[in-house]
Amino acid sequence: MDKIGSYEFMAEPFHCDFSQRLFIGHLGNHMLNAADFHSAARGFGMKRLLQLNRAWVLSRLAIEMYEMPQMYAQFNVETWVESAMRYFTNRNFAIVGEDGRQYGYGRSVWAMIDTESRQPTDIYSIDNGAIDQWIVKDKECPIEKGGRVKMSNDAPLVRTIDTYYNDIDINGHLNSVKYIEHVLDLWDIDWYRSHRLQRFEIAYVAEAHQGDRLSFFMETTGEDEFCVRICKHSQADGEEIECGRSKVKFV
Repeated sequence: MDKIGSYEFMAEPFHCDFSQRLFIGHLGNHMLNAADFHSAARGFGMKRLLQLNRAWVLSRLAIEMYEMPQMYAQFNVETWVESAMRYFTNRNFAIVGEDGRQYGYGRSVWAMIDTESRQPTDIYSIDNGAIDQWIVKDKECPIEKGGRVKMSNDAPLVRTIDTYYNDIDINGHLNSVKYIEHVLDLWDIDWYRSHRLQRFEIAYVAEAHQGDRLSFFMETTGEDEFCVRICKHSQADGEEIECGRSKVKFV
């Protein structure tokens, strides 16, 4: 079996925005599905891990796109493991059109957690570190890794939202892609008529759950570049806890 997985998707009409191009949230779902297809076929996918009280959780994600697939376009999401450590693994993506065009790339960092304690657990405990045999060191991913999102403590609050059933994933916490969608909703449709999303980064810090209120604090950090801090307000005691940061670059 090849170390690199390639999975075919289509920009379905109702997964596209007003410009008839794929929503980046749906692209994010395709990337996460490709990651699971790849890991499952090689013995360390979610279905098997859940039987061992283990699960993958996304820690960081960076997506950089030269263009988004148009409606009905067929494309492949290629994915491979770049490196692995005790508690984290780096997984890359390439989004490639049927005609060979390179739509963009992605970089991600994943942690394996114990589903009962919710704490990180040793990736190498699965099949005596068999993940090492799938590492690919010679395939290029030309975009920068996601770094620490730096922003001031006095960034203004721009929106607060409630969370519901459809926000929650199989791990029982807020779905990784829902954060992306909520952040990108901070700009209205008129903004997107004149700006294209070039790069999106997000780092997840703490879990949010159904019923938590999310607050978004945003500041401008460059030309058409913004940083967003996401905080949750617990239903139980109302305490504000940072659960993620995002950097968004438009052109």
